[in-house]
Amino acid sequence: MNKKQTKSGKSLIPQEHIENKILFLRGHKVMLDRDLADLYGVETKYLTRQVRRNQDRFPSDFLLTLTQQEFADLKCHFGTSSWGGTRKLPFAFTEHGILMLSSILNSERAIQVNIQIMRAFVKLRELIISHKDLAQKLDLLERRYNQHDKDILVIFETLRRLMNPPKKPIGFHP
Repeated sequence: MNKKQTKSGKSLIPQEHIENKILFLRGHKVMLDRDLADLYGVETKYLTRQVRRNQDRFPSDFLLTLTQQEFADLKCHFGTSSWGGTRKLPFAFTEHGILMLSSILNSERAIQVNIQIMRAFVKLRELIISHKDLAQKLDLLERRYNQHDKDILVIFETLRRLMNPPKKPIGFHP
């Protein structure tokens, strides 16, 4: 039995571990081939070989190939030690690409890991939506208070005028 699985076949990979592997690239939430291979318990070269053999299953919105600059940025971000020996630019799989992976990596582990990954993507999507809702509420609140600030300034100006009436009555000349 694999140390990452229970007797019931459920994966013991912590959800946070999967969530930390999700990156934002070109406006997409993606996971890199090496991280997916690690989660599936296969070598990266096996995973990428299967993808190349089934290229028709991975259109451009399912699978991104990193550019040299994106790869360099990732190496700087994560440190070069964990990238040693990489000869080819990594693949980055979108959520749909990861779903498609489960059809070409047909193992019990791949199925269980994909279930966990999909849950992580759903959780991330829910967090993004809740943050958008919160941002909208804050904007509305800010606009409301800005208007209140303007109204309060008008009240203060009016009160100052009332507290300091003109020395001579306006319009009356004896």
